[in-house]
Amino acid sequence: MLVDSHCHLNFPDLANQIEPILATMSSNDVGYALCVSVNLPDFPQVLELAERFPNIFASVGVHPDYEETEEPTVERLVGLADHPKIVAIGETGLDYFRLKGDLEWQRERFRNHIRASRKSRKPLIIHTREAANDTLRIMAEEGAREAGGVMHCFTESWEVAQQAMEMGFYISFSGIVTFKNALMLKEVAQKMPLDRMLIETDSPYLAPVPHRGKLNQPGFVKHVAEEIASLREVSLEQVSEATTSNFFRLFNIPESQQGGVAHTA
Repeated sequence: MLVDSHCHLNFPDLANQIEPILATMSSNDVGYALCVSVNLPDFPQVLELAERFPNIFASVGVHPDYEETEEPTVERLVGLADHPKIVAIGETGLDYFRLKGDLEWQRERFRNHIRASRKSRKPLIIHTREAANDTLRIMAEEGAREAGGVMHCFTESWEVAQQAMEMGFYISFSGIVTFKNALMLKEVAQKMPLDRMLIETDSPYLAPVPHRGKLNQPGFVKHVAEEIASLREVSLEQVSEATTSNFFRLFNIPESQQGGVAHTA
């Protein structure tokens, strides 16, 4: 069984076709998905999906690209995270690609998420783009090691992966690893230990080969697992078992929530 550790099922392109999406998950042996929050106004949609479907979990957080939105305080995040289906804080982090200028507000928001993660004892989902040095620095300064978490949709170097893993973080691979020109990322996927790896779609974005350019969905995470298995010259079953076990361990999901997958409301 596979798990999509990061998707956005509440986004409009996916929200209106949840039942077919869940059916495709089932046909591809994808048992669970984590629907990730990107802002607070839309958080109720994320939570509703997790409450409606036993095989969907959720997070709470505000993405660094959302500049004009409700700013999350530590107390607000901790309060919203106090729910059995909310398994993580995020996604959070730094993005110096899409936004320019004085981004101190982004760094302060990231710090608040780390503090909320430590206080709630729920791990972090971290987004970093063209900001690896500051991301790692703030993680160290704020004690992110105590919280743990995952570097989602990883696109950085092996050195960055090592530093993140030294702080207890997992590394998650998206459909980008299937792209022909993603040579540095393929090298990271080959080198890193399986027991620190997760897989994801980041759907509706970044559809893997052979669906590149199309709308992505959690069922397509199977192609990410197949690519990693090929790169490492191991079986798909090994990658599936490891990444699924890693998911449940990282997000502290009890065995009572790991069985009886249902695909209807």
